[in-house]
Amino acid sequence: MTIMAVVYKPYQSNVADANGNYLYHPRVVVLSNVSTDQIASEIAQYSSLSSGDTKNVIDNLITVMTNHLQSSESVTLDGLGSFRMTMRSSGNGVVDEADCSSSQATLSVIFRPAVTKNLDGTVATRSLTTGAKCVLLSDYQSGSTSSDTSSSDSSTGSGDDAD
Repeated sequence: MTIMAVVYKPYQSNVADANGNYLYHPRVVVLSNVSTDQIASEIAQYSSLSSGDTKNVIDNLITVMTNHLQSSESVTLDGLGSFRMTMRSSGNGVVDEADCSSSQATLSVIFRPAVTKNLDGTVATRSLTTGAKCVLLSDYQSGSTSSDTSSSDSSTGSGDDAD
């Protein structure tokens, strides 16, 4: 039986807290990578398209998204989320505004999952994370099906974003 769950393991911080403790935090374990061909094949099973047609659509999606992102536009895919470019300078700032250039920074893409909100403004669903079950790596390796869902919806995106 395949356990469909987000596998995690404890990771000890290398920075001490205010009390001098090096605290443990859960960190996702990536078990494998799924290729575009595999995704295309699986999508084809849900549609009337062949896996080749589906792969072509995915390839074209990447090309079109790249064109928009590299034109300083964000891209939103309904039900999935939004993508946008960001720059990180990692402490390479300059004193004068006129000396500021793109060579000081590294470009990357930020992804934010789509979110549905309740009337009171609280998050009802978050694309890709809602309903996820989390399993400790040792439990996953032993085949245990116990899961921890207490924090599966707490993520707000792909990380800090200081641009």
